[in-house]
Amino acid sequence: MGRIITLITDYGWRDHYVGVLHGVILRIAPDVRIVDVTHAVEPHDITHGAFVLRQVLPWYPAGTIHMAVVDPGVGTDRRILVAQYGGQFIVTPDNGLLTFVHRDLPAEEMVSVENRHFFLSKISSTFHGRDMIAPVASHLANGVRPREFGRVTDRLEILPISWEAERTSSGLCGQVIYVDRFGTLVSNVQVKQLESIQEERGNVSVFVNGENIGSIKSTFSDVPIGKPVAFVGGSGNLEIAVNQGRAVDRFSPDAEVCIEVR
Repeated sequence: MGRIITLITDYGWRDHYVGVLHGVILRIAPDVRIVDVTHAVEPHDITHGAFVLRQVLPWYPAGTIHMAVVDPGVGTDRRILVAQYGGQFIVTPDNGLLTFVHRDLPAEEMVSVENRHFFLSKISSTFHGRDMIAPVASHLANGVRPREFGRVTDRLEILPISWEAERTSSGLCGQVIYVDRFGTLVSNVQVKQLESIQEERGNVSVFVNGENIGSIKSTFSDVPIGKPVAFVGGSGNLEIAVNQGRAVDRFSPDAEVCIEVR
C-alpha cells in the first residue's frame, strides 16, 4: 500500500467535488490510501480549516500528505504551497490554512508551487483543488521532491488570530478559536498555560463573557445537565461546553474566556 493522502475541504458531500478529487488522485497515484478527514468545514471558513488541520497532523505517520482546500480566493494570484512539518507534508492554498500548524511546529521545508508540469492540462479558475492541488499531492506521493514543484520560500499568510491566551495581572484572557458540531467553544487558552498558572498561583476560576462558571472540571457530567462546564479537551485547549446543551447558544461564538486566581 502506498502513502496516505488526507483531505480536508469545505466541499461537502452533496456534489461531485470530493469524488472528483479521489479520481484525480487515483489516476496519478493509484496505490495511495485516501483518508477523508472532513468535507464539512464551514464554507470559506479558513480558521475552521486551519484548526482541523492542526488537530489531525500529530496522529498520522511520517510521510503523510495532507490536502487542505478551503479556498475563497480561488482563481486569484494567491499561491499554492507545499510545506513540510514533522516529516509530513501539507499541500494548500497560501491563505492562512497553515497558521496554527506553523505557530506550533518548525517548518522543515516550504515551496511555492510554480511548475505547471504537475498540474492538469486544463485548469478551471474555480476548481484548483482538482486541477492543481490534487495533482501536486499525488505527484508528491509518487516520490517527486518538494523543490521540483517550485521555489523555496519562507513567506506565508498567517491569520490574525492569537494561538495562545494573553497573560493578565489576574491570570489569563483568551478568545474562542473554534466551535465544534456540539456547540462546544474551543479557546486559545492552552493546557501548558493553565499548568503554569496553577503551579504559580493555585486554583483558578473560569469566566466566559464575565460570567463565573467555576473551576476547571474533568468532563461534561461533572456539572448538572444544562449547566456550563470548562475542561481541557482533546485539543489540548480549554473548552467550554454545556452539559447536553450548546455553549455557543449561551455565550456566542466570539466569547471571551478568562482565567482568574481564586
